[in-house]
Amino acid sequence: MSTAPAVVVDGLSKRYGDRTVVDGVSFTIERGETFALLGPNGAGKSTTVEMLEGFRAPSAGSARVLGVDPRHGDRDWRSRIGVVLQSTGQAGTLTVREILTHFARVFPAARDVDETIAAVGLTEHAKRRVGRLSGGQQRRVDVALGIIGRPEVLFLDEPTTGFDPQARRQFWQLIRDVAADGTTILLTTHYLDEAEQLADRAGIIAGGRVLALDRIDRIGGAEARTPIVRWSDAAGRHEVRTHEPASVVRALPGDPDDLEIVRPSLEDVYLSLIDRAEPQEAAA
Repeated sequence: MSTAPAVVVDGLSKRYGDRTVVDGVSFTIERGETFALLGPNGAGKSTTVEMLEGFRAPSAGSARVLGVDPRHGDRDWRSRIGVVLQSTGQAGTLTVREILTHFARVFPAARDVDETIAAVGLTEHAKRRVGRLSGGQQRRVDVALGIIGRPEVLFLDEPTTGFDPQARRQFWQLIRDVAADGTTILLTTHYLDEAEQLADRAGIIAGGRVLALDRIDRIGGAEARTPIVRWSDAAGRHEVRTHEPASVVRALPGDPDDLEIVRPSLEDVYLSLIDRAEPQEAAA
């Protein structure tokens, strides 16, 4: 197994006429890593991922997935990647086992069908038609189709949109199990808690540009992770960022209402970066 990064993106750009939707994006994803690509609607996430999957050609820059330019990926290369789209349009008249058996024939070293069904928690539904499954169960079929070929890289596009909280947590464990097998995962999601739970590193993009790129617990830099002290008094609501929150609390007069000390979460850091980027995009 190669030790080179699974994905290398260098200055990747995509333009449609005079509109630039991806603007010089660069990042790498190491083998076995789960990487989250985060950003608001229209940030360029899906376009970036589609270029990595070989579905769109870049206007500038380069990308390599498993050492191959996706624009020129052949059948052998495609057998080494898995793709789980937001909507797959599965054949609802086929049973779970039938659709997986059909797809397994496409790959040279496919996983055992029943083993894959068990891995996604659908053994008791193996003989049911896909169209009669719940939304969460159909999403598990999507993942089963994505991993049936034993992919080295798995692309997951908004995998838990519309899930209830219990289904989301069950799905997270499934993705952890896939990652534990050594699969490299590129995840796009609007759920920041999902990225915190599943990803090793993340990239935040807006307006087609990378705003931050780092480990989940370090993204945004030390300043963005500075604790916040919040409290209320007769003058209103107050908020102070400080590396010494205990000193701030001791200096407050009396017994302030609604006192809390908060260490910024990934969501806090994300929103701060996006808020700062929006005026720059408007000016541009």
